[in-house]
Amino acid sequence: MSTVRESPAPAAEPGGRWSSIAVLALSTFLVVTSEMLPVGVLTPMSEGLGITPGTAGFSLAVTGVVAALAAPFVSRTIGGADRRHVLVAAALVLAAGNLITAIAQGFAVLALGRVVVGFAMATVWALAAALATRLVDASRAGPAVSTVVSGVAVASVVGVPFGTFLGDIAGWRSAFGLLALAALVLAAGLAALLPALPPRQDAGSGEHSGSLLAIPAVRRGLIAVTLLVTAHFAAYTYVRPVLEELSGIHGAGISLLLLVYGLCGIVANFAAGAAATRRVRSTVLVLATGITAALLALPLVGTAPISAAVVLVLWGFSYGGVSVCSQIWAVQAVPERREAVTGLFVGAFTGSIALGSFLGGVILDGVGSSVLLCVSAGVAAAAALVTAPGGAVAARSGVAA
Repeated sequence: MSTVRESPAPAAEPGGRWSSIAVLALSTFLVVTSEMLPVGVLTPMSEGLGITPGTAGFSLAVTGVVAALAAPFVSRTIGGADRRHVLVAAALVLAAGNLITAIAQGFAVLALGRVVVGFAMATVWALAAALATRLVDASRAGPAVSTVVSGVAVASVVGVPFGTFLGDIAGWRSAFGLLALAALVLAAGLAALLPALPPRQDAGSGEHSGSLLAIPAVRRGLIAVTLLVTAHFAAYTYVRPVLEELSGIHGAGISLLLLVYGLCGIVANFAAGAAATRRVRSTVLVLATGITAALLALPLVGTAPISAAVVLVLWGFSYGGVSVCSQIWAVQAVPERREAVTGLFVGAFTGSIALGSFLGGVILDGVGSSVLLCVSAGVAAAAALVTAPGGAVAARSGVAA
């Protein structure tokens, strides 16, 4: 069996390395904001393009599906290219996708823009966390990955609300235009702040990405992530109508609760990242249990604003760590093939977002919010069972319990 060695990045001062981590975090922030902004400007976008809100909302699914399909193949596609150059190119592609969205006059061009954004998103997510572990000492890998992945939570708390506000005062096209400009700035930042990052050198390995599924720890992680993200988005996508129905909260009250949820998610991202570096499987088990408890509690005690807020806090603290834990699980499962396994996990993650949103809508329309929350809780509980010691899929020793 051949030995796989990673080409080290050029030595850098600690401050320089963390500036590289920061620009990678900006990358995840911008791709997630670009992906999710249509949610905040859905009504003016649909009116401006002369399409229904449902059709405009489909543009969000387009981005997620493209990212899910493309991410597992990023590592093989870019081959021996310097990863710094690849990320700079991805930022330029992101700028193009947002610009196409901003100038779209109909759904066909809008969809094209979202496809382009999806390819940029797949590339950033397939590389960012894996590269973060190369830019710092092994003892700081957890905080580095947590910082990079924090772009997800910050996009939800800051990026999308700010883009929505700008869309309200200057038009939705201006919001996407600003994202295109920000992506150009990101490309310059990546070129300036990242060191040369040559690919890993495989000494005649002959392995293919499909063989990753033969590794028990990879299979267990993919099953857990798929179940957990599907459960979360089946419920969270429709959290506004659920809260309105259960607790009677509307308007600004919903916005305040979601802000609290997002802030809890940022805190959880760093706390879970630190814990997962030592015991990733146990950390995911705790998160899955917390999500299950929150989903079960919401229809039971979420009938008053205060108790609903408490449930949202638990939910935010629990789900906020899922992204970083999935990245750390992937890297620990196959440390010698970080990019390939990270791309595989990103594909499962983004695909599960689309699956959860679709299934949640079907259940909500068919049988109501209480059944939706119970079914979602059941799926989250299944994720906990898969993750628990002695679960159906045995873990490889590379993933800490």
